Amino acid sequence: MHCPRLLAVALATALPLILAPSAQAVPRLAQSAQNCLALAMYWEAKSEGPDGMLAVAAVVLNRVAHPEFPDTVCGVVKQGGESPPCQFSWWCDGRSDQPTEARAWATATRLAERALRSPPSDLTDGALFFHNVSIEAPWARERTVQIGQHVFYR
Repeated sequence: MHCPRLLAVALATALPLILAPSAQAVPRLAQSAQNCLALAMYWEAKSEGPDGMLAVAAVVLNRVAHPEFPDTVCGVVKQGGESPPCQFSWWCDGRSDQPTEARAWATATRLAERALRSPPSDLTDGALFFHNVSIEAPWARERTVQIGQHVFYR
């Protein structure tokens, strides 16, 4: 004879294990500040290493603190929506935002967590904008620094 109560408890216990992602699963795109910052750092500077990623983080955090931009990390990263024009081209290019390089993603998430917990010194000297050196920027303002292949502006 089946006991419905025991079956319900067994299912309630097993279901999270069945639905839980494995340790090897591709990271979920959560809506947390850390995840939004890590995505920006990853997609904008994954080939630039930690300094490039931290420079992108500085721009995002500088924007959060500036009255002309949204006051949250996700708000800054997603400003403009998913259709061009937007603030970060990877966000509105129509392609998946799912990270594909495990090592760079791990670096971005670790640095994002650290930057939000205890912001590092600003490598960009207050920059609110940046672009790759291969792109012309007629909108460019006061240049602050070049880090890797990115030029930063206030």
